[in-house]
Parts: sequence; structure tokens; C-alpha cells
Amino acid sequence: MPKRSKKQIEAQKKVDRTIQYGPLDALEIAVSSSYVKFDETVDVAVRLGVDPRHADQMVRGTVVLPNGLGKDVKVLVFAKGEKEKEALDAGADFIATDEVLAKIKDGWFGFDKAIATPDMMGAVGKLGRVLGPRGLMPNAKTGTVTFELGKAIEELKAGKIEFRVEKAGIIHAPVGKISFGAEKLTENVMAFLDKVLSLRPASSKGAYIKTITISSTMGPGIKVDPSLLK
Repeated sequence: MPKRSKKQIEAQKKVDRTIQYGPLDALEIAVSSSYVKFDETVDVAVRLGVDPRHADQMVRGTVVLPNGLGKDVKVLVFAKGEKEKEALDAGADFIATDEVLAKIKDGWFGFDKAIATPDMMGAVGKLGRVLGPRGLMPNAKTGTVTFELGKAIEELKAGKIEFRVEKAGIIHAPVGKISFGAEKLTENVMAFLDKVLSLRPASSKGAYIKTITISSTMGPGIKVDPSLLK
């Protein structure tokens, strides 16, 4: 087990592991206990009372965080003709030309998100083996297969995130940077949690949200009281 630094120990001492905090209190601790020189990402992990092995208990969705993610999101668009120009005018960073497609096949991934018009899914499908494992495959359910390129690009640039429950029943999501401060991070966290709550499957029994943990890249996990969301 790696030896903890003095700063790590001091940060962990700020967290009382016997209690569950309110979202704002948890984020105030996360911000105040940050000790590294880079701007850490803040993540939320939510354990749900669902069984993802059953299709009717799969929880998946998107949400536009009110304060964004604090990063420049690079968007690649699969489009042709007038839609290609529309994408560039809307702020797309890359168009999937033959040259770009060849670069992707060779291992280039200089983009964070990909959008495709429905008529381009044939070309996209050929890259499924490389895009899929990296979470870059356009999907109609998340709004990234669409003819409304302007809206899709704007939302991704503004901080739209996708989330999906994992096999263990946990959802992980980034909700911003430590530099946002506790109040803006709380707004992002609540927008995310409100969306998760709205997606509760009808077949889910008992407690839907079991645990919530907030943490920064290098910081300790801080438990949040799920009952406060009601």
C-alpha cells in the first residue's frame, strides 16, 4: 500500500466518515481540502438499488450541467454537404473527412465527443470497434445522432454529460472543477442527481439511491445523505 503524504492525511482528517453530509457541506470540504497544484475534477458516484442485468432497470441519460465542466470539449462531427457547413458554423472542431477517418483508424483520438447525422451512421459503424470502447460512439438515445447539429454541439460545449449505470449498480459522473467553488459545484451536482432521480425505473423496489459519494481527483471520498434529495 503506497505511503500517504502529510497533505493527504490532513485532507482525510477533514472528513468525518461516520456521518453523511449535505451536498453543499460535502463540496465545501472537497474544495477546502484540495492540496494539489492542478485544478482537480470533482466526481460523483451514486450506488443505485437497481439490477442492470435486467433491461427494465437500466438507468441511462444525459444532463447539461448549469455551470459546465470547466474544460474545452472537442467535438468531431460525421456529416456531409450542407450539414458539414452547419456543423462548422456551430463550432465543431473536426469534420470526419476521409483523412480524419484514416487518422482515427491509426489511433488518433484528439476529440472528446462525436456527433453524427443519421445518414452517416454507416460510416460511423465501421469505426465501432475503436469508438465504442472509448465511449465515443454517437448514439440516438444520448442525442448525438441527430440532424439538429447546432443544438447538439452547443449542449456538448456547454457541459452536457452522459451517464450509465455500471454492472455493479453504480453511476460515475464528472461534475466540474475544484476552481468552480462549492456553490457552483453544488448546482451541477443537484442537476445531475435530479436527472438520475427522474429516471427511476418503475420496476425498481426499495431504496433507489442507496449511497452518494463526492470526491476530487486526489481528495478523499465524502458521503452525502441521499435522504436530503427528497
